[in-house]
Amino acid sequence: MVVPVIDFSKLDGAERAETMAQIANGCEEWGFFQLVNHGIPLELLERVKKVCSECYRLREAGFKASEPVRTLEALVEAERRGEAVTPVDDMDWEDIFYIHDGNQWPSDPPAFKETMREYRAELRKLAERVMEAMDENLGLEKGAIQRAFSGEGRHEPFFGTKVSHYPPCPRPDLITGLRAHTDAGGIILLFQDDQVGGLEVLKDGRWTDVQPLAGAIVVNTGDQIEVLSNGRYRSAWHRVLPMPDGNRRSIASFYNPANEATISPAVASGEAYPKYIFGDYMDVYAQQKFQAKEPRFEAVKAPKSSPAA
Repeated sequence: MVVPVIDFSKLDGAERAETMAQIANGCEEWGFFQLVNHGIPLELLERVKKVCSECYRLREAGFKASEPVRTLEALVEAERRGEAVTPVDDMDWEDIFYIHDGNQWPSDPPAFKETMREYRAELRKLAERVMEAMDENLGLEKGAIQRAFSGEGRHEPFFGTKVSHYPPCPRPDLITGLRAHTDAGGIILLFQDDQVGGLEVLKDGRWTDVQPLAGAIVVNTGDQIEVLSNGRYRSAWHRVLPMPDGNRRSIASFYNPANEATISPAVASGEAYPKYIFGDYMDVYAQQKFQAKEPRFEAVKAPKSSPAA
């Protein structure tokens, strides 16, 4: 099995119907697909790779002193002493930082801020085009998902970016790169490493590689798209395996509802999912990210916040 690869440039041409069908298949059958010819300049993607790799070089000493590294070293040392050891299941072999419009961004390397502002602007436009394709495939009015995320225009959807590196791991049998989970939010656009693999999606009970592909943007659907589509589009379980060789770069951007937005099924088919405030869902997700998603939906059936749209 291979994660679908879709030529997004064909959305505006004679092959539009086929491309829309491919997007529908990616959403319905996988929850993951890759976009090529997506309109983001490859030169910009190269600059993003450069500044993010330079950022990690500045952070590398911090990662080497981090809790996952210390924990793994202690396990290896215990093993050398002949003790039985158990793989770590409560932390990840990952260096991360987040950027969004309301927080402090790295000032070093000097080109980081300008490059990432340009990249995020392009990516946000791409996310909105993908959501419009989802609207159409679901039989919704154009812009329906975006309006749901903004509380009918009263709030600003959240758009954040997680910059991750998964450095070489000497004992990948004893720790995970990133534990299996579904994403809490809406639509996720990932610019992943085109040399070092490790990302896997759960498909029909089997873990399947999300194959590195130069210049591609990986798209996956989060829990809120599952709710809005009333289960037609499922958020997919995915994970990152630690690799003994290579430093995997991963730049994931999340187009999520505003915390104040009310989320409920927009597609009529039995109303299988509850209506709730997204911020309440995030409170539950923060405690249950690596657990089954169905109890999270149950937990927000009676929202704690007043419905603010």
